[in-house]
Amino acid sequence: MREFVVLGTASQVPTRTRNHNGYVLHWDGEGLLFDPGEGTQRQMIQAGVSASQITRICITHVHGDHCFGLPGVLSRMALDRVEHPIHLHYPASGEDMIRALVAVASPGIDLRLHPHGGPGPIAAGLEVRPLLHRIETYGYRVLEPEGRSLLPERLAAAGITGSDISLLQRDGSLGGVRLEDVSVPRPAQSFAFVMDTAPCDGAGELAEGVDLLVAESTFSDDDGALAAQYRHLTAGQAGGLAAAAEAGMLILTHFSSRYPDVGQLGEQARARSGGAAVMAANDLDRVPFPKRQRWL
Repeated sequence: MREFVVLGTASQVPTRTRNHNGYVLHWDGEGLLFDPGEGTQRQMIQAGVSASQITRICITHVHGDHCFGLPGVLSRMALDRVEHPIHLHYPASGEDMIRALVAVASPGIDLRLHPHGGPGPIAAGLEVRPLLHRIETYGYRVLEPEGRSLLPERLAAAGITGSDISLLQRDGSLGGVRLEDVSVPRPAQSFAFVMDTAPCDGAGELAEGVDLLVAESTFSDDDGALAAQYRHLTAGQAGGLAAAAEAGMLILTHFSSRYPDVGQLGEQARARSGGAAVMAANDLDRVPFPKRQRWL
């Protein structure tokens, strides 16, 4: 299963209808929790996400609205006796803050700390790029390997059935039949998480060609001066990022409390998003991953 679950969509100040940040990406057998702000443990209950589903926690930076929910989430994992390892990824410059937050959580889980201090892969299928905020900040990109989709009619015509299919996939050929003869390329699906940042190269690299892009949209285009001052994106800039990257879908989040109705932000992003579909997220939204496009 691949699904994106929105736990919270507020920026620094939560509102009556918007909790602080928190997002879960269900990616096959993994559950990635991004930027758990205050209240994330409760929002997980509201969204039907159990602590045992989380395998990785990815923190973009150590401003409170992106990490103050960490002790509660870890404590819930301990209470629920989560047995699998939990990998915690975060900027190396935030080491003191992360260790302080971990120290006040209940012990009893296999928590593995993974600070990173530069761009590149940090785990299988998981990469980071630096963003441009007021403190060291990284965005995340999730990518599956490219593969091939088998075509049942071609397999049948070649007389390949049962366990021979696995042998063909493993070895690349079987009895003179090549894997390429009975399959088509399967493009890799990808996801990008671009949080607090001004426009920068790192954001573009993360977003390039992704099926689903989650990007902050803290300010309206009308408040571009504030966005520049605090190093955030406007809605239009988020839309422009999706267009330049040729992303398939853009989810906007991290809204300032000055906008009780974020519909205008969605419209501003949509006006500049090119071919990308645009969604202004609400707390507890569940978004199925876009369907894979098959190459023929």
